[in-house]
Amino acid sequence: MLDSPWVTIVWNDPVNLMNYVSWVFRSYFGFSRAEADVRMLQVHHDGRAVVAIGGREEMERHVEAMHDFGLWATLAKADA
Repeated sequence: MLDSPWVTIVWNDPVNLMNYVSWVFRSYFGFSRAEADVRMLQVHHDGRAVVAIGGREEMERHVEAMHDFGLWATLAKADA
């Protein structure tokens, strides 16, 4: 593999409501309501959820977009 994959991680925060986080996941990533709710609940219960995987530049764009929506997000190397 030429480029190891990266992930976009959304973190729990004390500000955003769960229904807003789910809406962001549906509107930005195109997740179904069920998938958005699963990932939102991962954020809520586990403190974080991986919402995308791919190349570093794409993940950087996703992190920036999540910040624009007011969500806490980071990128990291995907687990091997």
